[in-house]
Amino acid sequence: MLFGEEKDWKELLSEDAQAELAELIEKAKKHRAAYMQADDVKVAQLWSALTEILKDIKKINERLTKIEGFAKGFNEIGEVAKREAIKERLADVFKPKTSKEREHVDKIVESLMEF
Repeated sequence: MLFGEEKDWKELLSEDAQAELAELIEKAKKHRAAYMQADDVKVAQLWSALTEILKDIKKINERLTKIEGFAKGFNEIGEVAKREAIKERLADVFKPKTSKEREHVDKIVESLMEF
């Protein structure tokens, strides 16, 4: 209390933080019937808000897993295309006729794929 005037601590947060906190408090309100029965309502409300954050994190992780799967697929397709392009170029340069020559071209391709 300063000069008889008490400030709400939330007003001292940045505007962005105030908006985020208000949103979180609003999400936690769906658990109001539960946390109002607690011995320490404030702590129970905090735990309720944390459960809402955890749900959001789980949703994000699910989406991220899907995106990682897509990215892996694109990467694998890119590697196949790169391998084929290198093989075609080497075949144009060396023009292998025998299976032994084709094996050598394949070995060169494998070596180049490491880069």
